[in-house]
Amino acid sequence: MRSILLVFCAALVALGAAVALGGTAPVPGMPQVATDAGDRAGFGKKVRDYLVTNPEVLVEAMQELERRQENQRDAVAQSAIRQHRAELLGDPETPVGGNANGDVVIVDFNDYQCPYCKRAHLAVKSVVAADGKIKVVYKDLPILGEPSRIASLAALAAAKQGKHAALHDALMEFNGKLDRARILEIAASVGLDVALLEKDMEDPKFKQVIERNMALAGALGVRGTPAFVIGDQFVPGAIDADTLKKLVADARKR
Repeated sequence: MRSILLVFCAALVALGAAVALGGTAPVPGMPQVATDAGDRAGFGKKVRDYLVTNPEVLVEAMQELERRQENQRDAVAQSAIRQHRAELLGDPETPVGGNANGDVVIVDFNDYQCPYCKRAHLAVKSVVAADGKIKVVYKDLPILGEPSRIASLAALAAAKQGKHAALHDALMEFNGKLDRARILEIAASVGLDVALLEKDMEDPKFKQVIERNMALAGALGVRGTPAFVIGDQFVPGAIDADTLKKLVADARKR
């Protein structure tokens, strides 16, 4: 809020200066910049009084700043999506779900301990099941500590037993605290050979997959989980089923 106030006050000063120089007509009700040293002491009070009387301008300033930041973020993400399309869609070690030949691809950056990821997972799962023409690319992004890293390694290794989807769903739909023992317990519950899974989790290639995911997330400007790339659009944060359906429909139009 303080930064917004400073930005707005600077804008008022600039506008007042322009008026004082005869560049524009004064805005009714808005304090004008002082024209000599004797008046400057009261100018700050006028600005404060204006903001106190018209607090909605601070909300408008914050909204405009957020809009500009979102536009900048989207522009960076769009460029990165084009530049890194091969890494997004073509990593042979990245698990996929849904329809492998789907006409829309959802790239899903997730962490198995993230509650927002768990909420978004249910939306993705329901929409993909109902649609039948969506491919999902799972990009594990374990940013919430060691249990997240272990869960990601387990999910990646589960693909070697053809059980990635089963373990992914089970981990996402588990609402308790994860640790190695609980992760392996969940793996056993969906039919995985746990001894083989633990051996496969030590394969260096799965650590490298996670490292590539981290680098890709950084290039896209991902600041947290979940985050999605749907078609050509970057979508940060959790989304519900209705929003996801609209994004998929928009991707099909493009």
